[in-house]
Amino acid sequence: MTHEACGGRLPRFRITHPEHTRTATLRDLTRQTALQPLRRQVHQTDDQTLAEQIELVRIPAPPFAEEARGAHVLGRFGALGLADARRDEIGNVLGTWAPEGAEGAPVVVAAHLDTVFPAGTRVEPRTSGKRIHAPGITDNCRGLAGMLAVARILAASDVRAPRPVLFAATVGEEGIGDLRGVKHMFREGSPLRGAAAFIALDGSGLRRIVHRAIGSRRLRIEIAGPGGHSWSDRGVPNPVAALGSAIAGIGGFALPHPDRSALTVARVGGGTSVNAIPEDAWMELDMRSEVPGVLGRMEDDVRAVLARAVEAQNTARRNGTPPLRAQVEIIGDRPSGETTATHPLVRAASLITGSLGAQPELVGSSTDANVPMALGIPSIAIGAGGDSGGIHTLDEWYANDGGALGVERALLVVLAAAGV
Repeated sequence: MTHEACGGRLPRFRITHPEHTRTATLRDLTRQTALQPLRRQVHQTDDQTLAEQIELVRIPAPPFAEEARGAHVLGRFGALGLADARRDEIGNVLGTWAPEGAEGAPVVVAAHLDTVFPAGTRVEPRTSGKRIHAPGITDNCRGLAGMLAVARILAASDVRAPRPVLFAATVGEEGIGDLRGVKHMFREGSPLRGAAAFIALDGSGLRRIVHRAIGSRRLRIEIAGPGGHSWSDRGVPNPVAALGSAIAGIGGFALPHPDRSALTVARVGGGTSVNAIPEDAWMELDMRSEVPGVLGRMEDDVRAVLARAVEAQNTARRNGTPPLRAQVEIIGDRPSGETTATHPLVRAASLITGSLGAQPELVGSSTDANVPMALGIPSIAIGAGGDSGGIHTLDEWYANDGGALGVERALLVVLAAAGV
């Protein structure tokens, strides 16, 4: 089904009013005199935000080992005076800004702690002109630094907001982490399933607004057989042959919604020797789609092709030889979803982006926002300013051109979602 955010979740956007009234209300936010000191603070403390970003990148946060970076962020939450600063059961770091009078469901602002780089990767930053080079300097030390800057400014302000803001530094956003941090936050029975909105700060930039969640399902397929000598055991069913036939069949798929879906056979392996019938073969594949419900259909198609390929080998095998056995394991599962382009949260982010001199770009991506978005919670992901390149490589870099504008945008979007 299509997950469209319901208008009643953000009543302060006045979404039941005529269109011109709502737009005027959002424009008023960007012009409020009372908010000008906060916006100036973003620029006045830009050096502090960048220094925080550099400090964060020096703390390794490889997959499933984010503890040290999480401890640093927890210390910062405490120093800023956020309420109930803590770690949850799996390592997410949480803290709440709750100005006087704020009540009800919170706005969640998240930035992920982890990187794609394994333990032992050299992370000491080096500078070349305007660029700071270090693995993870942008993804996601920029998002974390931006989140901490927004928290710092709000915690020291006397701004009133109808809703509290829950800041969350999440674990396991990247790759094999499979969004485990945000999945835990929004697990069945969690009160956060009633959150007012979700805003992820991820990477750099000022234009992009992720309002479509590209879901993914990742499978590992293993085929096992008796194996044997390539001559004396000829006629034994061959796992590699079955796997090859399955890959060929998958390559001939007619994808549902081909402009919004993709399927990639990413890794293959098997066998032990050139003169041996393999005992096993395996592959890993990645399926992606922006359309809810499509991933299940794609998985069903993969399983059907695999069953036919294995059955063909088993039917042709020599009498008396054991059959092949196939096993499918889901090794990654990220849901699809969408917060419509007309939803007040997306419109607010677009209007605020435009007010800062940038052209908003509405796009799809795979971020922490996938999970709440799939649950129907109004959700977006945005960058935290600046420029970058080489993402997920050892030569990843960040340049702070327009960095403060990205933090200013984040601050205003958070305030809008909180009902200011």
